[in-house]
Amino acid sequence: MGVDLRQVVAGILTLTMFVMLGNMIKRDHFDPVQDKLPGGREDANFENGKFDDTHVRRSIELWKAAAEELKPCWVKRSVDDAEQNEGFITFSLTSGPEYHISQIADAVVVARHLGAILVLPDIRGSQPGDERNFEDIYDVDTFISNIDGVVRVVKDLPAEISTRNLAAVKVPNRVTEDYITAHVEPIYRSKKNIRLATYFPSINMRKAGKKGDTDSLACLAMFGSLELQAEMHEVVDSMVERLRTLSQKSDGKFVAVDLRVKMLDKKGCLGGGDDEEKTCYSAQEIAVFLRKIGFDKDTTIYVTESRWDSSLDSLKDLFPRTYTKEAIMPADKKTRFLDSEGSEFEKVIDFYVSSESDVFVPAISGLFYANVAGKRIGAGKTQIFVPADVRDSSASASNFLSPYVSKKNHFAYSCYC
Repeated sequence: MGVDLRQVVAGILTLTMFVMLGNMIKRDHFDPVQDKLPGGREDANFENGKFDDTHVRRSIELWKAAAEELKPCWVKRSVDDAEQNEGFITFSLTSGPEYHISQIADAVVVARHLGAILVLPDIRGSQPGDERNFEDIYDVDTFISNIDGVVRVVKDLPAEISTRNLAAVKVPNRVTEDYITAHVEPIYRSKKNIRLATYFPSINMRKAGKKGDTDSLACLAMFGSLELQAEMHEVVDSMVERLRTLSQKSDGKFVAVDLRVKMLDKKGCLGGGDDEEKTCYSAQEIAVFLRKIGFDKDTTIYVTESRWDSSLDSLKDLFPRTYTKEAIMPADKKTRFLDSEGSEFEKVIDFYVSSESDVFVPAISGLFYANVAGKRIGAGKTQIFVPADVRDSSASASNFLSPYVSKKNHFAYSCYC
């Protein structure tokens, strides 16, 4: 019986296709991960881990679509003219944007309670002489407009009032009406003009119990008053867009990690450690954590450290697409926002890029983490993973979701509905 040449050719082609398909499947899903973890102390199963049929599920879990943006549910109660008097409150924004949000909230609450006029604050960095005007970072007109009718705001203290004669008053963060009545109002009634400062006895971002007027005012001030001025907004937007462009292999999604070397050094985290209750994690520990909960080596990572530091090498070893501001900031903006004296601009950029990322991971516990979480909750960006020592390389990322989100115990949940 004769052999049909066409059938032979078709058979060969079909066999070749199956071989090629098999190789593709093997390469995409079953080849061992090639990156070795720095330090050599991680378990061999993870070091040689294979992508199995849970890979897709874990990827979806990691890059979970943003929840629907919540709506503000605070009440913007107008000021009765009869409640107003001619006293003024001055204050400064200090220590970075995570503090600015809380300081603004306390100043608005105090001014409203006293019926005082709020003077637009200046901004002071952590270094001597690092002083800026409010408009260097924030939009003045938007701020005044957003709290219009709630608290009166003026740009400057009247010339006839000397700053030397202002009575200095300190209030705890999340100041209450009872505290204002007992400790602030007597001084204000006596002196008429005060200089306010917020101190932080603890980081209290817990959800309010029974919500009152004070909480509504704090909600408005924290989440509905501050916006970046145009040029700073442009810088943040351009950096976020650049990170999304670099993240083509993850559909434009990226992770922001708050990891600042000086802060880690102060807390003794650069060398790792086995403390039972850790409050900070080194670059190596963050790298291992991210890989073990499912992020692959092509994931784009933004780190809040401004310039590359050798201690970040272990993170880049596992995630080659790791960037700092220095690498992705537009060249024509670096002189003003990166190379200028003081780090206030850099802190603001970090805060807002971290608020815009698809996933946020705080290597350091504290107010930066707490207030970034608040902004993200309101925007429906609830993918916030808290680092931990992961024993199981197939651990579910959802196990490490921030308690602010999983338990809905953040103050932001008192402000949005």
